[in-house]
Formats: sequence, structure tokens, C-alpha cells
Amino acid sequence: MRKLLWIAGFLVFLAGMQLFVFTERTAIWFAWTIDVPLTAAFLGAAYWASVSFEWLAARQRVWACARIAVPTVLVFTTLTELVTLYHLELFHLGDTFPISTRIVTWAWIAVYTVVPLCMIALLVGQRKVTGADPPRAPLPRWIAAFLVVHAAVMLPLGAYLLLAPKSAGALWPWPLTPLTGRAVGAWVFALGLAAAHCVRENCLARVRVATQSYIVLSVLELIAVARYFDTVDWGAPQSTVYMLFLLSMLMVGVGAGLHSRQRTA
Repeated sequence: MRKLLWIAGFLVFLAGMQLFVFTERTAIWFAWTIDVPLTAAFLGAAYWASVSFEWLAARQRVWACARIAVPTVLVFTTLTELVTLYHLELFHLGDTFPISTRIVTWAWIAVYTVVPLCMIALLVGQRKVTGADPPRAPLPRWIAAFLVVHAAVMLPLGAYLLLAPKSAGALWPWPLTPLTGRAVGAWVFALGLAAAHCVRENCLARVRVATQSYIVLSVLELIAVARYFDTVDWGAPQSTVYMLFLLSMLMVGVGAGLHSRQRTA
């Protein structure tokens, strides 16, 4: 399990580099062209947050403290593979693209084909392992409440973006295309699943990898907005909701970390 999560973390680090650093060069250095730089930065921030999510999980010695990463990664990679296949004509596969760009694109397709299968194998193998979970240290009520809200918002919103990106795009703070809407939707749905999993586990130790990654995600997404401030429709209510949502994620991540330190002090 650990090796797979370390490798997966390295792969998403590369994707984050392409999108968060070389945000405006996706026509050359990414699997498809993203015309709105803020969308690329949003996706890159999510990938880099996933690095901490997967690498922190890989460091855990107890399966109960790492397992939250596996179904989340499985669902995200499966959804992204489906989005890729549905919009395959928009990917950089033709002879008109440089060979380096086509290699990146084929690598993208290969990763999102193989990783879900590996995650399924990991889950099946882990179910055969005997043993009991360690005792729970329940989440503080306010953190659990925020996580319930996060799951209740992100799961249906992610599904809406995946199924009807043109209509759902009206709920987003900046313009999305059908492809980028579905790509964002895959992330939103997976994050909602992670939040729901946190609520189900109801244990600080078991969800620490997720809450710490919340900090990385919210900070990077705030940086992305700051970089492309003018892209956001600040007159729309969804922009305010989006910012408050990011701040609530940051608050949950920091609060969970402080509470964990108090318990171990």
C-alpha cells in the first residue's frame, strides 16, 4: 500500500507542477488546453493538496489511519478517466501536437487507467487482513458539523458538474467549459466523499491525513484566486460562498490540528 501511495503522490505532484506553476502553458505542457488560467490553478492546487493527502497516508503505520485516502483516490481517478474518455477529442493526441505534448497526454491516460485498478486491488487485499481498529478519539462537534456541511454541498455539486456542466457552471465563481466543468466536478465530488468519510470515521487520528490536506488545499486555492483575482465574478453570490467555503476548510484543518496537539500534550 505504501509504495502505491508514494508513487501516486509523485504523479499528482507532477500534475500539480504542470497546472499550478505553468498555469498558462497548458497548450504545451498538459494533456489538454485550459483557456482560463484560474481553472488550471484550481486543478493544480487540488493536485498538490492530494500530494500531502497520499504521502501522509503512506506514512501511517495503522490501516485505519490511512484508509481514508484509498476510496477517495479510487473515486477521483475513476471519474477523471471517464471524463477523459468522454472528451477524448479535446486531448492532445493528434499529429499537430509536439511529441512531448503527446507523451504527456498518453501518460495521463495511462495513469488514470492503471491507478483505479491498483486501488481496487489494494482495497480487496486489505479486506483480507485480520485485525481490529484502534479506539476512537471522536471529532469535536464543530469540526464534525462543518464536515457534514462540506459533504452535503460538495457531493451533489460535484455530481451536478459531472452530469450537467453547462448548467452547473452557472453556480461556479468563474467560467467553465464542459470539459473543465467535469474535471472540477471530479475533484469536488471526491472531496465531498472524503468529508463524508471523515464524518463516518469520527476519529481525529483516522482523519488527520484529510484534515491536514484541507489546510494545503484551502491555502493553495486562496493563492490561486489571488493570482487571477479579476477572473472571479465578485458580483455573484457564489463567489462569496466559494471564499467562505475555502476559509471554513482552512478553519477545520487548523482546528483539527490544534485539537490533536492538545490531546497529545
